[in-house]
Amino acid sequence: MRLRPTDQARVASIGIRARKLRAALSALGIAIGVAAIVAVLGLSSSSQAGLLAQIDRLGTNLLTASSGQSFSGGDAPLPSAAPARVGQLAAVRQVAHTAAIDETKVYRSPLIPSISTNALRVRAASLNLPDVVATGMAGGSWLNEATATQPVAVLGAVAARRLGFDRVTPGLRVWLGGQWFYVSGILAPAVLADELDSSVLIGYPAARRYLGYVAIEGGRAVAGPPGELYVRADTDRVGEVQALLARTANPEAPNEVDVGQPSDALTARAAAEGAFDRLFLGLGVVALIVGAVGVANIMIISVLERRSEIGLRRALGATRRQIRAQFLAEAVLLTVLGGLAGVAAGLIATAVYARGKGWQVVVPVEAWAGGIAAAVLIGAVAGLVPAVRAARLSPTEALRTV
Repeated sequence: MRLRPTDQARVASIGIRARKLRAALSALGIAIGVAAIVAVLGLSSSSQAGLLAQIDRLGTNLLTASSGQSFSGGDAPLPSAAPARVGQLAAVRQVAHTAAIDETKVYRSPLIPSISTNALRVRAASLNLPDVVATGMAGGSWLNEATATQPVAVLGAVAARRLGFDRVTPGLRVWLGGQWFYVSGILAPAVLADELDSSVLIGYPAARRYLGYVAIEGGRAVAGPPGELYVRADTDRVGEVQALLARTANPEAPNEVDVGQPSDALTARAAAEGAFDRLFLGLGVVALIVGAVGVANIMIISVLERRSEIGLRRALGATRRQIRAQFLAEAVLLTVLGGLAGVAAGLIATAVYARGKGWQVVVPVEAWAGGIAAAVLIGAVAGLVPAVRAARLSPTEALRTV
């Protein structure tokens, strides 16, 4: 007599329904492995989607040109005229620039030991910097034409945290270059220019007046030179500007200019984070293997405990094939239930974490479909030996054990 698929499923579920706690514990290993795989792939995809969406919002048309090294290996500063030259390019919309003042340190107060620099850098900055790098103010205000000439500073997001400031208050000061500078604002994180986060920014006129940051060009002292240019180009002409940027910024030594595109670096970082997820995928696979061993063990015990049932079914006319199909289907059903629970847990974990980070929730089809397929495959492999063993029991041998 041939059993219909619905009857086969009902028979296969007998062992699971009769031993619910043991079945749940057996499926737990499968659920954990599948949940880990779904969550890792989902979080990785959501993170990358969030980062790429952020890049799109901030723009992919930002280029940087920074001072590199000379042929002898020394620093090769950009000419003071570099921002003006680059701004003359037809496809360039905006140019901002900064200059790191390496010998100047900043502290919360003059009582702080000089070696406790918190890895912060002081930078002179042009007034249009926030607009060009697409960042804003977390508090207070940015430099203007008046404050850029005075001992006034703006803290990067990381710099503010390391100095112990979470907001701007009247009279807030930092000890910079051996004198007090008033803090007018705190920058929001600069995604496309993260070096600004750990910087304390002042105006070029203030850098020249209070810190002696000058360069001699044409026999006269000028503020500078700039150390890094931030260039916004026409979106459809970024490649053209990138090709011209080095020789425009420093015509005499274009090989001493480092040109980059921050959005490319962020995209590469997203890819690197995806590669790191392989470790966690490996842990999920290990959990699946452990779960498979547990299912195989439970199925072998089930066969030993249910010899009388096997013998009775054989005596009533069940074939070896039907007995084998019953236990194989029971193992697959057990792992599929664990797989479905794991997929649900992985989806929930991905949704909760991604929403908390403000990312779009993205779970690739191969994540949940692969998890269920892996559960079916594991059930078939884990249940094969117990199913064959059950099918080989003769009715008389099985009934003798009652």
